[in-house]
Amino acid sequence: MIAKLIQEKGILGKLVEKAIRAFLINECRKINILKIDIVSTTIQIIKGEIQTINIIAEDINYKDLLFDYFELEANHLKISFKLSNKELYFKNNPIIKFKISLSQNSLRKVLLSKTWNWIGNTISKEILNKENLEGIRIINGKLLMQASKNDISISQEEHINIKSEKGKVYLENKNNSTIIQIPIEDKIYIENVNIENNLINIFANSTMN
Repeated sequence: MIAKLIQEKGILGKLVEKAIRAFLINECRKINILKIDIVSTTIQIIKGEIQTINIIAEDINYKDLLFDYFELEANHLKISFKLSNKELYFKNNPIIKFKISLSQNSLRKVLLSKTWNWIGNTISKEILNKENLEGIRIINGKLLMQASKNDISISQEEHINIKSEKGKVYLENKNNSTIIQIPIEDKIYIENVNIENNLINIFANSTMN
């Protein structure tokens, strides 16, 4: 009987992991999934409960948002899992904690892309007093931005501070005392932002449906 339960748990766990993997691959244009770990007993999975889900991935393209690294943890999930088509639904909108990391190359590609350059140009106008964002660098723990006006050559780089406050992310140019809030979905709460090893690291939580 014990051997049967262990075997059953292995099968159910693998099926849930496959469903999550399929969901991530379907949602992302590109993703390298390093780890999906389901922590739960056989009985809990049968009852539609999962104690913990851990996911680690890298090299991600989600709707033209590029992330170098992604790590997620969710606890106490209520699920509905259909064996017939391996579809997984979350019933209790659980809170997930996650970390994303962006390199200067990823950030540059996003803010200069056709999809998201409106954010880059808004940043440029609001805190750099220029029309167009031209360049981004992360070096020695600092975020440096460069912008230009339509009729003026590219200006020198300016040091931009990145910080979190009350669940939001802000960029600040201390040279002219201007601050801009980066638009993020309301359900996402930013806990902390830092620059380490020339990566921007964002720690946040959100509901998941």
